[in-house]
Amino acid sequence: MAVIAVTLGDPSGIGPEIVLKSLIKNPGLRSQVVAVGSSRSLKNAALTLGIKDVPDDIKVMDVAGPISITGKAGPESGSIAVRSIEIATRMALDKEVDGICTAPISKESIRMAGSRYIDHTEMLKSLTDSEWNSTIFESGTLRIFFLTKHLSLIRALKSLNRTMIEQGLEEAMVSMHLLGIENPRIAVAAINPHGGESGLLGQEEIDILAPSISKMRERMNVSGPFPADSVYYRASKGEFDLVVSPYHDQGHIAAKMLDFHGTVSMNLGLPFLRTSVDHGTAFDIAGKGIASEESITMAIRKCLQLSEKYRKNYSRIFSGST
Repeated sequence: MAVIAVTLGDPSGIGPEIVLKSLIKNPGLRSQVVAVGSSRSLKNAALTLGIKDVPDDIKVMDVAGPISITGKAGPESGSIAVRSIEIATRMALDKEVDGICTAPISKESIRMAGSRYIDHTEMLKSLTDSEWNSTIFESGTLRIFFLTKHLSLIRALKSLNRTMIEQGLEEAMVSMHLLGIENPRIAVAAINPHGGESGLLGQEEIDILAPSISKMRERMNVSGPFPADSVYYRASKGEFDLVVSPYHDQGHIAAKMLDFHGTVSMNLGLPFLRTSVDHGTAFDIAGKGIASEESITMAIRKCLQLSEKYRKNYSRIFSGST
C-alpha cells in the first residue's frame, strides 16, 4: 500500500484548508498520507471549518515557524512552504514515502523568503539532482505536456527552436513510459492561428515544429503540428494519448476548461512521482472556508495510484534494473 507526503503549501493560502477538507471527507486516505507543513495553519483551518481540532489519525510532520497574514504573500509563509517541500523531498528520496503531492505555493512569497527558485518544478529538479523535470496535466482522458512553463509569452516563443523541441519530444515520450504507456500517440499543437495557414499566419510551424516532428517520427509515434483550437478536443476524445503544448496558457486553458477541479498536474523525470493541484493559493478566499478540495483530492488519489509503479518504471528506465 502506497504512502505519500502531502505538503500544505503556503500557510497563508488555501492549502491547509483544502488538504484538511480532503482528509476529513475521505477518511480512508488518512492512513496513506503524511501531511507536511505548519501544524498551526492546519489547526487554523480546522477552526475556519468549524472543527474543534485536527483529527488524531491525520499524521502531520510539523514545519514550525511564524506565518504571514492570511490571504497575503509574505516571507514567513514562503519560508515554511519551501522547507515543507525540502522535507517532503527528503522523505521521498529516503523512501519513507512513495511519492509527494503538493498544495499550491506563492511564487511571490518564496522569493520574499529568499528562494532562488520560481516554482516547485525548478526546486524539485535541483533538490533531486535530476537532469530534467517535465510537467504533464491530466484531465480525464486528456494529457498535456508543456514545452515551456513559467515564462512570459514573448520569452517562451523566442525560446522555441528545433533542438529544444526535439529534446522536449524525447522527454514527453519518456514521461509517458514512466506512467506505463509504452507506445504513446503524441500530437504537437501549433503555435499560430489555424496552424499558421501554410505560412500566411506565421512561419514557426514550417521552420521549427514540422522539421522537429519529422525527425523525431523516426523514433516515436508523433504527429502534427495541429491547430490548437481542435487538437485538444481530439485528444480528449481518445485520438491521442498526449498533446504537446508550446506554451503555458495554451495547454492550461484546454485542461481547465475541460475540468477545472479534476485536472491533476504531474512532474515526471524525478526519482519519484510528484502530483499537484492545477490552481494557485487563492489568497482572495483564504481563511473563508469556501475553497474546493476536489483538485487536491484528485491529486492525492493519482499519486497513490501511480507512485509505486512510477518508481519501478523509473528504476527500469534510468538504472537498467527490472
